[in-house]
Amino acid sequence: MLRQFSVRFATAFLIALISTSAWTQVTTPRVPSPAASVTQTIGISTITINYSRPSVKGREVWGKLVPYGWNVQQFGLGNSAPWRAGANENTIVKFSHPVTFEGHAVPAGTYGLFFVINNDNTGEVILSKDTKSWGSFFYDPKKDELRAPIKIRDVPTSTEMLTYDFQNLTKNSGELVLNWEKKQFPVKVEFAVDDIVMTNAAEELNGAIGFNWIGYFTAANYALQNRVNLDQALIWEDKAIGMNNSFNTISTKANILKEQGKNAESDKAMNDALGVATENELNNYGYTLLGNKEYDKAIEVLSMNTKKHPTSANTWDSLGEAYATKGDKKNAIASFKKALTLNPPPLVKANSEKFLAQLAAN
Repeated sequence: MLRQFSVRFATAFLIALISTSAWTQVTTPRVPSPAASVTQTIGISTITINYSRPSVKGREVWGKLVPYGWNVQQFGLGNSAPWRAGANENTIVKFSHPVTFEGHAVPAGTYGLFFVINNDNTGEVILSKDTKSWGSFFYDPKKDELRAPIKIRDVPTSTEMLTYDFQNLTKNSGELVLNWEKKQFPVKVEFAVDDIVMTNAAEELNGAIGFNWIGYFTAANYALQNRVNLDQALIWEDKAIGMNNSFNTISTKANILKEQGKNAESDKAMNDALGVATENELNNYGYTLLGNKEYDKAIEVLSMNTKKHPTSANTWDSLGEAYATKGDKKNAIASFKKALTLNPPPLVKANSEKFLAQLAAN
C-alpha cells in the first residue's frame, strides 16, 4: 500500500508541477535563437514578420541543417514537411490588408510562413493558416493558404544570423527576403494601394475626421494626385469647400475638373479660387505657373496681386520676375523699380536690385 501511495503521490506532484510551470517561471532571454520582428509599410498597409534567428555557427546549412526538398519529421505526425523558415515556433507573417503574395491573392490576416529549398536553387514558399504549431513538426498541407514556386538566389556575402528584410520597394510593392548563410529567398508582395487608401478614406470620413474639412480635402487631393476615383474626389472636395471656402479647396476642385476634361468648369472654379486667395497664395500660384512656363497666365495672376495689394513690395518684385522670365525687359524694370519705392524688406530689396543690375547689363 505504501508503494502504491508513493507512486500516486509522485504522479500527482508531477502533474501539478507541469500545470503550474508556465506561470511560476521568470522570463529569461531566449538562446541560442533569439526572437525578432520586422515590419514594412507599403502605402498604408503593413507586413510584419515574427520569427526566431538561428546562427550558422560554422555549420553546413543547405542540404544538412536545412535538408533539401520536403522532409519526413522525426516527431509529431511523421509527416512530410517544409522548412519552418526560422527556429522554434512557426515563423509568422501578418498582412494588414489583402495582398498579392508571389502572384497569389491572399486575404488580410496572419499566416505561418514556410519555405522549401532544392539543390538547384528552385524552391517553394508556403503560407499556412496554422499559426500556433511548433516549427514544421505538425505541418498539415490541408491548412495551406497558398503554395508558390520561387527562385532562390546565391549572394556573395554570408549572413550569420537568419534575417528577414524588405527590398526593391515601390509605391505598391516590394520583396520580402529571407537571408541566411549565402542564400536569399525572395517573395514579391503587392498591395492595391490606391484602392486601399480610397476605401480607408471613405471609412475614416464616416467617423470623427468627417467633421473637419481637412479630411475631405486630403482625401480628394490624394485622388487627384494619383488620378483615381475622381468623381468621388469631386464630392469630397465640395464638402471641403462647404466647410472652408478657400483658395486651396476651390483650386483643388478646379484641378480635379481639369483632370476630368471639364475645362470650362475648371476655369470658373479657378477664377473663384483667385477671388478669395491671400497675397501669399496668389504669389505662390503665380510662381507655379512660371514653373510650368505659362508666362502670360503667371503675369495675369501676379498683376492681379499688385492690384489687390498695391503697397506690397513683394507683389511688384514677383511681377518683375515674371516679366523678366518672359523676356519683357521694359515691364520687368518698371516693376522692380516700383518694388524699391515701397520700402521693401531686405531679401526683396536684394532680389529687385540683382535683377535690375542684370537687366541693365543686357
